[in-house]
Formats: sequence, C-alpha cells, structure tokens
Amino acid sequence: MPDKHVVVIGAGLGGLTAAIKLQEAGYGFTLLEQGDRVGGTWAANTYPGCACDVQVALYQLSFAQSMHWTRLYPQQAEIQAYAEEVTDRFQLRPHLHLNEGAKSAVWNSDTKKWTVTTVKGRTIEADAVIGALGQLNRPFWPDIPGLDTFAGAKMHSAGWDHSVDFKGKRVGVIGSAASAVQLIPQVAMEAANVGVFQRSANWVVPRNDREIPPEELALMFTVPEKAMEFAEINRKIIYENADYFFWQAFQWTPEGRAFFTRQATEHLNAQVPDEELRKKLTPDYPVGCRRILIADDFYPALMRDNVDLITDGIAEIVPEGIRTKDGTLHEYDILVFATGFETTGWHWSVDVVGQDGVTIEEAWEEGPEAYLGITVADFPNFFVLYGPNTNLGHNSITFMLERQVEYTIKALAKMDESGVTAMAPKRAAQDRFNKDIQTRLGTTVWADPACNSWYKTDDGRITQNWADHTRAYADAVAEVDLKDYELVK
Repeated sequence: MPDKHVVVIGAGLGGLTAAIKLQEAGYGFTLLEQGDRVGGTWAANTYPGCACDVQVALYQLSFAQSMHWTRLYPQQAEIQAYAEEVTDRFQLRPHLHLNEGAKSAVWNSDTKKWTVTTVKGRTIEADAVIGALGQLNRPFWPDIPGLDTFAGAKMHSAGWDHSVDFKGKRVGVIGSAASAVQLIPQVAMEAANVGVFQRSANWVVPRNDREIPPEELALMFTVPEKAMEFAEINRKIIYENADYFFWQAFQWTPEGRAFFTRQATEHLNAQVPDEELRKKLTPDYPVGCRRILIADDFYPALMRDNVDLITDGIAEIVPEGIRTKDGTLHEYDILVFATGFETTGWHWSVDVVGQDGVTIEEAWEEGPEAYLGITVADFPNFFVLYGPNTNLGHNSITFMLERQVEYTIKALAKMDESGVTAMAPKRAAQDRFNKDIQTRLGTTVWADPACNSWYKTDDGRITQNWADHTRAYADAVAEVDLKDYELVK
C-alpha cells in the first residue's frame, strides 16, 4: 500500500474527484475547505437563476452518476446537493475539514515534504499537495469612482445577500455576461425597475433547457439497465457534439464561424423585435472571442416594461445610484455587480512556496504557466487542477478535471515504483509545452487582435484556455513521462 500523505486544497468538484481517486489508490489524504460546505463555486454562487451551461449528462462526474436531477441543465442548488451526495457516497467526511482552508504550503528541500498551515494554525506534513482552488473564485469589483458612496444595498453576484428584499425595488445591474444573463430574468420578476448596464454586447445562443418530470424518470427505470445504457449514449453524443462541432466556433473554421454567428443572430432576431435594441445587443467582435452565453430567457427579460438596457458608459457611482457619461442620473435602491472574477492575475488565497523560497505568485508574475496545466517547475510534488491553459469554452470542465486527477495519481504511482521522493517538471519541458500551446492558440479566435477577454493577459498571451479538443488533452496527459521531470531519490 502507498504510504504517501496528500493534502488536497479545495472541496469543489475537482478536490472531491482528487480525494475519491486518492482513496481508491490507497493514499492517505486530508481535504481542506475554506467554506462551510463542499461544492466550491456551486456553494459560493447562490444568486437567483444560477445554473450550469453544460448539460448535466456531461457535467456530472463520469464515475458518480446521479438520478436526482430535475432539468437538462443543472441548477446551482442541485449541483451543490450533488457535491454533498458524492462526499457521502464515497465516505470522504472523515478526511474533510470545513471552515479550515489552507493559509500556506511550504516545500522543504531537506525533508522533501510540504508543510501546509491552515487558517486555524494547524500544520500538516504532506508528501504532495493538490491545489484544487479553481480559476473563478475571486470576485472582481470594477474600479468605478464613488463605488463606496452608494447609500443602498450593493452586492456581487458571487456573494449574494439573500437578506435583501428586491420586491418593488429599483435595481441597477452592472454587467451583462454569464452571471447577468441568469440573474436578470429572476430579479426582473420582483423588482419595480431594473437597469442593465452593458459595456459590450455578448453572443447568446439558445439553451433549450427543459424540466425532467418524475414520470419520465419513472418510465426510464422500468428497464433500468436500458436507462443507464441510453444515458451513456446521450452523454457521448453531447460530448462528441461539443468536441467536434461547438469547438469550431473557437477553432475559427469558416463553417464554425458562419454557423454560430447565424445561430446567435437568429436567436436575437427571434426574441428581440425592436431594431434599435437589437443593434445594442449585437457584438462588434467575432463569435467565440469571449464566452458564448447560453440563455433562453435573457432577451425576453430585456423586453419587459420594467427593464432598461443602458449602454452609455458609467461615469461614477453616487449615493443615489449611477451617473452615466452623458450626465444622466439613474436612481436605484440596490446595485448588483455581475462583473465576473479576477482570472489572469491568479492571486490564490494560499501562499505556495516552492524551491529556494520562490512563491507561486512570483513564479507567475508575468502570467501563469504549468506543464500540461498540472505541474509547475520549481514546485516539486505540487499538482494543480483547473490550472493554466486548461479552461474550456466548448465542453465540460469536469472532463478535464478527471483527466488531471488521473495524471496526478499516475505520477504518484510512478514515484512509488521508481523509488523517487520528489518530482517537478524540467524548465525546458515546461517551456516547450507552453511554446507549443501558445503557437496553437495563435490560430484560434482568442488570438484575434480585436478580441479582448479575460482569457489573456495585457500583452496578448492566452493563459486560461486549452488550445484544442478535449480528447487531445486526454491524449496529452494519458501517460507520465518521467524524462520531462527533475527527479529526486
């Protein structure tokens, strides 16, 4: 039996996957979570309408299917409940420490071990650390003059204040992207008036979501073996469609560009009859450049009498509300910031210190890099889930997480088999990987000079996204090549 002890930082779906697979492989582990429950982003984001943009057949873990879904696209509460279900099913709670996030993780080159210190002051010695902190967990507040002067309630979509009553209130929503298109329809049903402040338009395609009624589930499970067989076929169809066809919106093939531009344009034309409003909602950049939004009810919400789309730039926030650059004062009782997350900066909540006292923040000062998006030069026995260049625009991140965890388990096993105490990627191997991925990303829509997005740094380097089909990533991480690693006996 392996005698290594591993600390997993973060109990979202990535951290839970890591814990399950470590347990199956026989490794001891400690699972640290700064929040009061598992679920990661699905525990933190509780705004009305919060849901996943990937169908549940593909988003749930391949090895932990659940029958407790009520819609094709899972909603936040159900995903968070699923995380709890998985935690119990695989008996992870004895290893789980809630309300005890990691404060620091420091590598000791003499002992060849990590010392992880928690926010409670406890120290844990570990042979390896898995960072399952994610990319989208640091809410971004825009630098708007007067932000702190607003007299009413204000909140970020990632920190929803459920004590605030929206009924009959005047609400200003700053932002019109992924979280905004989900929460605006819900807020508009209660508020007296909603002002949507749009900096730039987004490409939106239909979700075609629907309820899964209990009668449908009951029918399927009159022949359960066939139900499971059909579920696997459906999962494969969704996956292959995303990898072969949706990917072409980002791969920037002529066919992909034409189809998804047409699909989004027809969706807009069908739901917004007002020509002037359609012009405001039509992006001035190519489809796929930024996250393609998937929504059925966003455009209809904008057509409501109590909703206004405001495209004049924001000059300042004042106690009464928002003043736009044309001098108009828009008065509100509540401000909602649907402004996304800090991404390219990668400012983790944990101080990770590798060889020679180098911190991960210093190593990534000019942009994050990792070998295969998982391991980092000068940080031995440190594995990152959802790391640099592993984000997707077209498929399910849970697929990537499962492949990264599989790679991590194989790496630990290789060390055991080879009598190796520590491993970190060679700088040359990491540089080669990143040079190659940047070259391939240069042919995607994200590299278009007209494309400004959270996917890339100010100097144009794309540090967030994978450059190919997800099956290409699976091939890339299928085996651990020890020749690409510095090994210490």
